[in-house]
This record gives sequence, structure tokens and C-alpha cells, in this order.
Amino acid sequence: MKAFLSTLIFVCILTCHVQAGISSPADPQATPEAIKLFQRLMDLQKKGVMYGHQDDLMYGYTWWYEKDRSDIKDLTGDYPAVAGFELGHLELGLERSLDSVSFDQIREQIRIFHKRNGVITISWHLDNPLTGKSAWDVSSKLVVKSILPGGEKHALFNTWMDRLASYFLTLKDDNGVLIPFIFRPWHEHSGSFFWWGKNLCTEDEYIQLWHYTVNYLRSKGLHNILYAYNTDRVLTVKEYLEGYPGDEFIDMFSLDMYDRGPQYFGELDNALAFISGTAQVRNKLCALSECGGADITWYSESLLNVLKKYPVSYVLNWRNTYNPKAVPEITPYSTPSGKNEQYKADFLKFYNDPHTLFLKDIQ
Repeated sequence: MKAFLSTLIFVCILTCHVQAGISSPADPQATPEAIKLFQRLMDLQKKGVMYGHQDDLMYGYTWWYEKDRSDIKDLTGDYPAVAGFELGHLELGLERSLDSVSFDQIREQIRIFHKRNGVITISWHLDNPLTGKSAWDVSSKLVVKSILPGGEKHALFNTWMDRLASYFLTLKDDNGVLIPFIFRPWHEHSGSFFWWGKNLCTEDEYIQLWHYTVNYLRSKGLHNILYAYNTDRVLTVKEYLEGYPGDEFIDMFSLDMYDRGPQYFGELDNALAFISGTAQVRNKLCALSECGGADITWYSESLLNVLKKYPVSYVLNWRNTYNPKAVPEITPYSTPSGKNEQYKADFLKFYNDPHTLFLKDIQ
């Protein structure tokens, strides 16, 4: 009975905080800029859903790092509200990411986009520290254990974390203030595509990895980060929360879910219902952090009809792979270009809908 009353009181307190509009990041030492970003995102997801695009400012189908250019801007006349950046291979001390993008240019575009009042999200597909292969090398179930304290690769992982923290500390605005952003490490944990996936480590090891990561970055003075917990396709809230590191480490509940068949939108509707509901109760943000599809009414009808049901901060498409010799094809991993007239028309309907928010809409 005592345990039941304690749980009831806890839920009531959380609900009262949400109803009172009290919004703050998980980090008790969060910078004023991080608090402002968190509160801004909370307010914006009541207004509509922001559109995001990975590497949108870095390259497109036919161009590479051109001043002020963006495939989405070419298509709509407006930038995405959310710009995604990838830091894989930063841990190796290289000058370019696993997608051949300059880390110096990423830093430059983060500063520019922040100045435009856009929202920044960062992912990290770091190599497998045990085998020396890519993030997609799932040949061993001992990788996460090997980088935790006491593990054979723990010292190497600390070196990688130092490089990450040092880079984050260079992301400052014109006044030398750390730029706030959303960090989404250890993503798609419910699948087993990466060496930190569900079947590649224990639930406790994954939780320890999250705790170690967040605490390490905070110990370096990085209190400007909002952390996004992330899974791939899930069917229940129980499945979603397997490996959840705890409210004191997480600011956003996010989901990656690509269209791979006729059941997609039913499953997406179901998942966003319980994920956004859980986020609201815990006073967290919610995002559809990766998605994509290839039908000609995919954006303006199918996707938008689901998004309008729930408080979702942003929806993000993955990158448009640079390949100037090929006619861009629409896949679940890309967005339309001017050469895809039917898809372009659908995306413009999506853009013009009052519920979707691009950069001009969030000023």
C-alpha cells in the first residue's frame, strides 16, 4: 500500500508540473541557453511539428558545401527548422566524418544555423572500439562491456570521449557562449544494427553506457546539451523503455521508424501515441527523429495525418546522398528534388500545411 501511494504521489507531482507548464532539462546545472531551448521546443510542439533534415546544410544530391545552400531551401525557399549533423570518425581524430564531411565546416554551419535561430541535433555513429571496424560491425557482444570502467577498451573509449567533449566545447556563438543542441547517441537500441544494439549487450550495460556518457560530458563542463533517448521500430511502451537510463539523464523521447510496408502508418500511429503520452507524463520532449517513405502522397497525407494527432517536436528525414551523375531517386532515406515533380508537389503541400514548421515559422 505504501509503495502504491508513493507511486501515485510521484505521478500526481509529474502531472501537476506538466499542467503548470514547468519545463526544464534533466541536467540540474543546465545553462540558461539549454533551458531556453528546452522550453522553446516544448512551446513549439504545441504549435505544430518542426521539419528536420540530416546534413541539409553540408551537401545535396548535386552539390557539395555551397554557401547558404540546402536541398530543402532549393525546393521550398525555406530552410528546415531542424538541422542534423553527424560526428562519426571524430573519435578517430580525423578531419572528416564517415560521410566525408569536414568537422571544421560542420562547426561553421552549426554556428551559422544557430544564428539563424534554427534547432541543431547531432548524431554519432562511432566505430567499433573492440574490432576497429565500423559502427555497423555487430560481430561481438562484448563491445559495450569492453568500454565500461574495468573493460579492456575503457582507456580508448575515454580518449574518444575526450575528443568528442573537446569538439563540443568549440561549438560557441559569436559571444563565446556554448550553443545548445540535441545530442542523440546510442540510437536505435531496440534493433541490433549497431554494436550497442539490444542483442549486443545487456540492458544494464546499455544503461551504464548512457550514464557514463552523460556524466562524462557534464564533468567536462558541457551543460548545454539536451539528450535524446532513441529506439528503432517498437510496438509497446515496455519494449520502448527497455534500456531507458532514467529521467535524470534524458530530455527527449525519440523514435526512428522508416516506411517498409503497408503496416507502417498503423505501427507509427501506435508508437507515437504511447511515446508522446509517456513523454508528457515525464515532462519530456518527443520527436520522430528519423523517418522516410516513397509514395507520392507520403508527406502531405499519410505522414501528416499521424503527426497531427500527437505533440511531436520535430520529424527528420535522413540525408540526400551526394551523387551528381545520377538522377535522384526517392527512397525512404531521402527527400524530393526538383527533378521528382510528383514528389516535389507532395512535399510542397506538406511544407504549406499550417501544422508543419520550417525555419521561417519558428522565428
